[in-house]
Amino acid sequence: MSQVKRTPLPKTFFVANTMEIFERLAWYGFFTLSSLYMTSPARQGGLGFTEQERGLLQGMIPFFLYLFPVLTGALADRYGYRKMFLTAYLIMCPSYFILGQVDSFAGFFIAFMGVALGAACFKPVVTGTIARTTDETNRGLGFGIFYMMVNIGGFLGPFIAGYVRAISWDWVFIMSSFWIAVNFIPALLFYKEPTDPKAQKGKPLSAVFADIQQVLGNVRFAMLFFGTLVILMSYGAKWITGETTLIIYFVWFIGHFLWDLTAKTNLKSPWYRQKISLGNKPFVIYLLILSGFWMVYQQIFITLPIFIRDFVDTSDLVMMLGQYPDLLSFLAPVDTHTLQTELVRLSQAVAANEVDINQAYFELVHSKVMVPLTELNIGLAAISQDPSTAVDYSQTWTAQHRQINPEYLIGLNFLSIVLLQVMISRFIERFQALPILVAGTIIISLGTALGGVAHGMIMGGFMVLTSILVFSVGEMVASPKSQEYVASFAPNDKKAMFMGYYFVSSAIGFLLAGPLSGYLYSEVAKNAHRPDLMWYIIGGFGLVTALGLVLFHKFGATQSQDIELQQETIEVT
Repeated sequence: MSQVKRTPLPKTFFVANTMEIFERLAWYGFFTLSSLYMTSPARQGGLGFTEQERGLLQGMIPFFLYLFPVLTGALADRYGYRKMFLTAYLIMCPSYFILGQVDSFAGFFIAFMGVALGAACFKPVVTGTIARTTDETNRGLGFGIFYMMVNIGGFLGPFIAGYVRAISWDWVFIMSSFWIAVNFIPALLFYKEPTDPKAQKGKPLSAVFADIQQVLGNVRFAMLFFGTLVILMSYGAKWITGETTLIIYFVWFIGHFLWDLTAKTNLKSPWYRQKISLGNKPFVIYLLILSGFWMVYQQIFITLPIFIRDFVDTSDLVMMLGQYPDLLSFLAPVDTHTLQTELVRLSQAVAANEVDINQAYFELVHSKVMVPLTELNIGLAAISQDPSTAVDYSQTWTAQHRQINPEYLIGLNFLSIVLLQVMISRFIERFQALPILVAGTIIISLGTALGGVAHGMIMGGFMVLTSILVFSVGEMVASPKSQEYVASFAPNDKKAMFMGYYFVSSAIGFLLAGPLSGYLYSEVAKNAHRPDLMWYIIGGFGLVTALGLVLFHKFGATQSQDIELQQETIEVT
């Protein structure tokens, strides 16, 4: 049998991949450092937000980023891909810059939402371009190249941002804005519309909303679901107490129950007169279960950087880099002048009982040194007696206790995917989707648990790198199979539609990941002094997700197939 000749990839394919690299440089250059920036004190260029405020922002904003493409994708099909690319850049470019100029929670929220809206315009258009510029002979290769570009941008973005933040945090946002501005060049000069302008336009928004109701559920279900999440997030952000949360939930669910008693089952009735209705129940259940996977997955970007900064001693990696001074200065920069100023300030604050030694420790790690509490207590006491000794202590502690920037360690995740994804994909392609998906979820859970072990270890840097590598292997195993599994139980005539709504699970996962991170980091890692337990709890959520996937495959997916067979039987009859 002769092998089918592969169609050459067109120029527009490579133009889209180039724009993907620059967009990922902007996003990961900011987002990987966002936890560090939001929780750093204002005197060091950060925002000084609480863990709950950080978690709320990192949950709610990316949620909309992954949810909006349901609508922006439809707009791109109707009005053209190039227009949507340019719209995305016009929104993102100033939004990234403004992120670095605002210092209030409300201002940062609005600017961050601008970034999310622009990215939501970009995402479906770039993937749509890849889909439209490939065919059956080269689609696997095309999406493989695209996935590699995503991770190249993800790898380089934090490295560049980590370097410029040593100059000023402002430069992180200037660089992100710059990368987006660069994308105007290929969009205006080299990008060729992959759609036929004479062809029929995409679905109107009314049809998109009809699809949402058919697949996910009606407006009443959306109100109940999102309202439930908002109440939970409000509790996680400590806007309301536990007792108040229970009261609100009681009123919320009783109200919807009474509303349902007077509603109708007819979906053609006005939305406010309809009963709560799910679309495809098995698929919705699958998305909810899979959101647990994404909730755990996102912790590597929103929780791990500040965990490394606050709790993981990476001196072992610093010692390994001791023979390469230039590389050490790049990966573990310390501003000794700023450190001296901090030591004098903290010594006076501790002497005046304004802060205790634990608080002083957590404030000093922002200067990229991790001094043991006993040694720190003695040193601050000496500096309070003679502030001139701060010079000697800053030099000594820089030599002995300097730390590697967390964002550089996170880069191992992207680098490992670039190097290993093809090999791992070839190995697992022979197996069925569900066992591999479950195995990948368990591996990710193990990786998060290893992160907890890194706290307090002499080889903490090496252990956290091991944790990231194990986590990355789990991601490479599970992420592709999570999409393949949808195709295994989706109705035959609606597979494309179901794949389009698959990313709703990522949106829900983000929405849950942020408040979970903020709550666990504040209450468990810091207040209870158990950062290891925080990671064990997160890993436990991963194991619960794996169990949920197994149970769904046994009961839910079978039910979906039975429904499809019944529908086919009715049609034949």
